[in-house]
Amino acid sequence: MAERYVTLAEVRDLLTEENASRELLAPQKAAMEHAVKISALGADKARELMEEAVKIPGVTEYTALKIADMLPRHPEDVRAIFSKERVTLDQAFIGAIIGTVGKYL
Repeated sequence: MAERYVTLAEVRDLLTEENASRELLAPQKAAMEHAVKISALGADKARELMEEAVKIPGVTEYTALKIADMLPRHPEDVRAIFSKERVTLDQAFIGAIIGTVGKYL
Protein backbone atom coordinates (compact mmCIF):
# COMPACT_ATOMS: atom_id res chain seq x y z
CA MET A 1 0.00 0.00 0.00
CA ALA A 2 1.37 3.40 -0.96
CA GLU A 3 1.83 6.04 1.71
CA ARG A 4 0.07 9.37 1.35
CA TYR A 5 -0.80 12.35 3.48
CA VAL A 6 -4.33 12.41 4.90
CA THR A 7 -6.25 15.41 6.14
CA LEU A 8 -7.75 15.69 9.60
CA ALA A 9 -11.18 15.33 8.01
CA GLU A 10 -10.13 11.99 6.53
CA VAL A 11 -8.69 10.91 9.89
CA ARG A 12 -11.97 11.88 11.54
CA ASP A 13 -13.99 9.79 9.08
CA LEU A 14 -11.65 6.78 9.25
CA LEU A 15 -11.57 6.69 13.05
CA THR A 16 -15.31 7.31 13.38
CA GLU A 17 -15.99 4.42 11.02
CA GLU A 18 -13.56 2.18 12.89
CA ASN A 19 -15.08 3.22 16.24
CA ALA A 20 -18.46 1.97 15.05
CA SER A 21 -17.09 -1.54 14.54
CA ARG A 22 -14.73 -1.91 17.52
CA GLU A 23 -13.45 -0.24 20.67
CA LEU A 24 -10.62 2.17 19.88
CA LEU A 25 -7.48 2.41 21.98
CA ALA A 26 -7.02 5.53 24.12
CA PRO A 27 -4.59 7.26 21.67
CA GLN A 28 -6.96 6.50 18.80
CA LYS A 29 -9.90 7.94 20.73
CA ALA A 30 -7.87 11.07 21.49
CA ALA A 31 -6.94 11.44 17.83
CA MET A 32 -10.59 11.01 16.80
CA GLU A 33 -11.81 13.60 19.32
CA HIS A 34 -9.15 16.06 18.16
CA ALA A 35 -10.05 15.51 14.50
CA VAL A 36 -13.77 15.94 15.23
CA LYS A 37 -13.16 19.25 17.03
CA ILE A 38 -10.65 20.70 14.57
CA SER A 39 -11.72 19.63 11.07
CA ALA A 40 -14.19 22.06 9.57
CA LEU A 41 -14.54 20.51 6.11
CA GLY A 42 -15.74 17.13 4.98
CA ALA A 43 -13.12 14.66 3.80
CA ASP A 44 -14.00 15.14 0.12
CA LYS A 45 -13.83 18.94 0.30
CA ALA A 46 -10.57 18.82 2.25
CA ARG A 47 -9.03 16.53 -0.39
CA GLU A 48 -10.30 18.83 -3.19
CA LEU A 49 -8.79 21.85 -1.44
CA MET A 50 -5.51 20.01 -1.04
CA GLU A 51 -5.47 19.06 -4.74
CA GLU A 52 -6.19 22.65 -5.78
CA ALA A 53 -3.63 24.14 -3.38
CA VAL A 54 -0.81 21.92 -4.63
CA LYS A 55 -1.26 23.52 -8.08
CA ILE A 56 -0.02 26.84 -6.67
CA PRO A 57 3.72 27.11 -7.43
CA GLY A 58 5.66 26.65 -4.20
CA VAL A 59 3.01 24.57 -2.44
CA THR A 60 4.08 20.99 -1.73
CA GLU A 61 1.76 18.11 -0.90
CA TYR A 62 2.72 18.52 2.77
CA THR A 63 1.96 22.26 2.87
CA ALA A 64 -1.26 21.68 0.91
CA LEU A 65 -2.27 19.25 3.65
CA LYS A 66 -1.57 21.91 6.28
CA ILE A 67 -3.60 24.43 4.28
CA ALA A 68 -6.55 22.00 4.12
CA ASP A 69 -6.29 21.30 7.86
CA MET A 70 -5.75 24.87 9.09
CA LEU A 71 -7.84 26.78 6.51
CA PRO A 72 -5.75 29.97 6.73
CA ARG A 73 -7.81 33.15 6.41
CA HIS A 74 -5.12 35.72 7.23
CA PRO A 75 -1.58 36.33 5.96
CA GLU A 76 -0.18 35.47 9.41
CA ASP A 77 -1.79 32.03 9.20
CA VAL A 78 -0.15 31.40 5.80
CA ARG A 79 3.21 32.56 7.16
CA ALA A 80 2.87 30.10 10.06
CA ILE A 81 2.31 27.20 7.65
CA PHE A 82 5.34 28.15 5.56
CA SER A 83 7.63 29.18 8.44
CA LYS A 84 9.97 26.22 7.87
CA GLU A 85 9.76 26.20 4.07
CA ARG A 86 12.04 27.87 1.58
CA VAL A 87 9.35 29.80 -0.27
CA THR A 88 9.07 33.51 -1.01
CA LEU A 89 5.89 34.70 0.67
CA ASP A 90 4.90 37.66 -1.45
CA GLN A 91 1.42 39.15 -1.43
CA ALA A 92 0.39 37.33 -4.61
CA PHE A 93 1.37 33.94 -3.16
CA ILE A 94 -0.43 34.60 0.13
CA GLY A 95 -3.46 35.94 -1.74
CA ALA A 96 -3.60 32.84 -3.94
CA ILE A 97 -3.67 30.58 -0.90
CA ILE A 98 -6.26 32.63 0.98
CA GLY A 99 -8.38 32.87 -2.17
CA THR A 100 -8.25 29.12 -2.71
CA VAL A 101 -9.24 28.47 0.90
CA GLY A 102 -12.08 30.98 0.57
CA LYS A 103 -13.71 28.85 -2.14
CA TYR A 104 -14.17 26.04 0.37
CA LEU A 105 -15.47 27.94 3.39
